[in-house]
Formats: sequence, C-alpha cells, structure tokens
Amino acid sequence: MRVIVTRPQTEAAQWVQTLQASGYEAHSLPLIDVQPAAQPQAVREAWARMDRNQYDAVMFVSRNAVDHFFALKQAAAPVFIAQAAIKSRAFVTGPGSYSALLRAGAEPGCIDAPAQDTGQFDSEALWAVVQQRVVPGFRLLIVRGTTAQGDASDEGVGRDWFARKATAAGAVVDFVVAYQRQRPVLPAGGEALIGAAATDGSVWLFSSSEAIANLQAWCPQQAWQQARAVVTHPRIGQAARAAGFGTVRESKPALAALMASIESL
Repeated sequence: MRVIVTRPQTEAAQWVQTLQASGYEAHSLPLIDVQPAAQPQAVREAWARMDRNQYDAVMFVSRNAVDHFFALKQAAAPVFIAQAAIKSRAFVTGPGSYSALLRAGAEPGCIDAPAQDTGQFDSEALWAVVQQRVVPGFRLLIVRGTTAQGDASDEGVGRDWFARKATAAGAVVDFVVAYQRQRPVLPAGGEALIGAAATDGSVWLFSSSEAIANLQAWCPQQAWQQARAVVTHPRIGQAARAAGFGTVRESKPALAALMASIESL
C-alpha cells in the first residue's frame, strides 16, 4: 500500500523510514515548508524578557516553535530545568514538541503536557492540565508560527483558543513569531504522483489542515472523491472532507496508531 506523508521535510523522514520498514510504499510529499522567522529580533527580545524572569510559562505551539525559538537563544543560562534561576515552565500540546524540548535541554519536571496515554494532543487537552496554574496576573508567552496567507491554520485555531482561555482566567498573554510556514514549490513529478494517489487507493497522511489547503492550491482541478486520508485531529478531518476526500479516518498522532488506521482502510 502506498502512503503519502505530507509533513514538512525535516519531520517526515522518521515517518517514511518507519513505514517503509513496516512494508509500506511510503513517499514524502511535503505540503508545508518551514523557514525561520522574518523578524528574528523579536525572538531575541523575547529571550531577553525570559532572562529577566518576566514569564511564568512559555507555550510552544509545535515542534517547529521549540526548534526555531531555541535556535536564537543567546544566553548561556539554562532554562526549563529545576536548578535554573529562570523558573518559567514550558507548555506543549504533544509528543513532538515535548521531545524537541528534551533535545533542547529541558527537564521533564518543568514541562506541562497532556498525558501520553490520553491520545488527545491539542490546546484543549493542554488547558485541562495547566488551567489550575493560570491565575490572575499569570504571565504567558506563546511561541507561534505564521503563514504567507495570514495564519488561518488549525495550529492558529488551537493557539488562539488557548490564549482566550488564559486571558479569561486573568493571565497576561504575549506572542512571538519564531518561524514561518509557506507553500512549497511543487516538485518535479509531483503533479503525476498527486493525480495517481488521488485515485489508486493510496493513503494520504495529514497532520495539518494547512497542508490540505496547499495541496488544493497546487492542483485546483483535482477531484478527491476516490482519495483516502488518515488525519490526526477532527479539525483536519473536517478540512479533508471539505476538500472532497471520499474516505477520511481520524487517528491519534502517534505513528503506531496511524499505521493501525491505515490498516483499517
């Protein structure tokens, strides 16, 4: 069975390798390109405020948010570890961001995230974990991305929902853009692969509704009634159905769960 992995290039490799090792014909077709922020000075200024202990917590909306935020860290002082002078906590919604923080040197005891066994990795699940911490006067920094089209992605929906909940609880919320997402250039042979995979029983893996929008922009005349998709969140499922995908299966974002969903098709 052919599986089309649509995650950004740097995130797709592990999925493709694991799927191929499990006997699938896996292909990487990145539908989102991730680049550093257009205004890196804003990130450096956010780090300076962190160094002055001006935030009680930092929420990272994705693994890319962690990676690009820490890429501009200039101070040698550690953060998100028990013995650090800076006592900010790190908030993340899922295992990818959690793992990125560990690679950056954070300690698990300083990270708040949904439990791994819940299967729900989004802003709603994170809020259930941290809402008792967010009291009047709480200072929260949200590290986010932006898009060339104005940030109408599922990432933005969840992030803004979380910000509204925190503000309603009395928190002071700041934002900083650490990276930008854009539609990549259609690779050579990409149009032929897309046309075939829309009708031959291939399974598309989507972890972002923005990826679906970019796919439609690439091939606006393509019909998707025969296409099959596995998605990692109900909002992405709604986007796939709206695009015309005939079969859409929702799955937990862990790769083992995704493979089980693929098998169920």
